[in-house]
Amino acid sequence: MVTGVEASRGEKPREVHMQAGERWTEAKYHDMNVRYQAQALEHLRDLAGKDEPFFLEYWPLYPLTGPRTTTDNYTTPNGGVYVEKMKLLDTWIGEIMDEMDTLGVADNTLLVVMGDNGHFTKYSPGSGYTPMIFRGGKGYTTEGGVRVDAFARWPGMIEGDSIVGDIVHVADLFTTIARFADATDEIPTDRVIDGVDQSALLLEGETHSRRDYVFIYSGNSLKKIIKEQYKLAVPGAGENAIVADFYDLFRDTREEWPVATEVGAWGGAEFVRVIMRHKQRMAKYPSEPPAFGVPYEGIENLRPESKAAVEAYLFKKKTPGM
Repeated sequence: MVTGVEASRGEKPREVHMQAGERWTEAKYHDMNVRYQAQALEHLRDLAGKDEPFFLEYWPLYPLTGPRTTTDNYTTPNGGVYVEKMKLLDTWIGEIMDEMDTLGVADNTLLVVMGDNGHFTKYSPGSGYTPMIFRGGKGYTTEGGVRVDAFARWPGMIEGDSIVGDIVHVADLFTTIARFADATDEIPTDRVIDGVDQSALLLEGETHSRRDYVFIYSGNSLKKIIKEQYKLAVPGAGENAIVADFYDLFRDTREEWPVATEVGAWGGAEFVRVIMRHKQRMAKYPSEPPAFGVPYEGIENLRPESKAAVEAYLFKKKTPGM
């Protein structure tokens, strides 16, 4: 399969950093992540030198692996292979922040560092990491699967060492950054934009969030709804919402002790109204269906093994029901 591509505007993408017949290994994965870090710093220097607004998005992929062969010496108290890579990632983030200081752009740049989903529970216990405060991980609809750490730095604008517990959805970053960049007129108006402007939360701190709800899906199925501190496990078809499980996330972060007795009767009815408004909005403004095409189409230098992977996929796709 394709492991990495590069492209410039107006050019076709190319597979990079893998030769035909080369085997994908943990050491190769490490090597490629080192490449990504170096390129991120290279792009930062180039963008900062143009004396104009810039946007740089960098997704280090290191924590996605279950590293085994690339850790020679353990430097953390628990000796976890996963945490070793997290420590290295922390070093890389520090390098980027130091480079921003060196380039003189730190005070005029919003830096956001965040995860994209809960941890990979399949790597436990060898990872050296276990879910404690929040239950579950990637793919789960419990808080451990949907909550992620997020940090924002903007010297002189965001108060240092401040902590907020308000709800922020990843979609909010789009509208918030557009506000800071004076680019709200560039936000599309021909579709529903899920994100809300959270600039007040970043600049004024806790309690200034414009969001107090989140809909949590598993695939195309609505599974959970959070409204303020309460979380509802959406009942299945034909099930009475009154007996649905409610959790008070302030008191029960692991969602182990439903408070249905206290809030079930009135809470269920209120949440049903939330669900109905949500479904009516989706009916009026339906989502775009996913696009399906030939994998890796347009990459000009596919390796033989990448071409073979495409052929295998297309063959399996002919299976009835796929």
